[in-house]
Amino acid sequence: MPLEILTIPCLSDNYAFLAHDAASSETALIDVPEAAPILAALQDRGWRLSHVLLTHHHADHTQGLNAVLQQHPATVIGAAADAHRLPSLDVAVADGDDVRIGTQTGHVMDVSGHTVGHIAFHFPESRAVFTADSLMALGCGRLFEGSAAQMWESLSRLAALPADTVVYSGHEYTQANGAFAVTVDPDNPDLAARVRDIAQKREQGLATVPSTLELELATNPFLRAAEPRVQAAVGMVGAEPALVFAEIRARKDSF
Repeated sequence: MPLEILTIPCLSDNYAFLAHDAASSETALIDVPEAAPILAALQDRGWRLSHVLLTHHHADHTQGLNAVLQQHPATVIGAAADAHRLPSLDVAVADGDDVRIGTQTGHVMDVSGHTVGHIAFHFPESRAVFTADSLMALGCGRLFEGSAAQMWESLSRLAALPADTVVYSGHEYTQANGAFAVTVDPDNPDLAARVRDIAQKREQGLATVPSTLELELATNPFLRAAEPRVQAAVGMVGAEPALVFAEIRARKDSF
């Protein structure tokens, strides 16, 4: 039975996620932007928090941890490579390691780029990947620490997951990402339809996260650096996709 996953808006534009395994009653929290909405969701569902999975060290993904743990002692899991700047970890993991939430096994993926040491958690039986600020809805995280080559490698690994994987990313940036995406993929009908759908959702106050990998592959320009029409739009026909990605990321930074 797959994890039941709850999307929790936090701060002004962050998301945390609760992943509940009904068979064991274990519940994992993925990232902790702020405590209050997470604690309210746990109380509302009557769930017992068993694990906290941290994707990277940025404060808007970790700063609510102590307040959550005061009410819900749980096992804190994060990247060994980032342990020196994460909150205190109970379990330090690296690429290729597994984490277990009740009956469900998640695979740790190094997705460095936004930060060095950023990890994602892929739960194949639940068709879910928690990507935080690596692969995002219609975008990817800004390269604060890693290189464009690192991020392209990370995104390529995520892009190779099954297309029906649901992508749980860390921010409600999708509408702004869409405004940029159409500048580098202007003739993409799937992208145009998605931008319209996003506008409707945001007008209704609805979240655009999660998305599906299939939708990201069809519309997210940061995954489409090998596509001829995207390469043409940035004047790099035939170039190495990693270089095209770097150009797209640079354009987004100044958009």
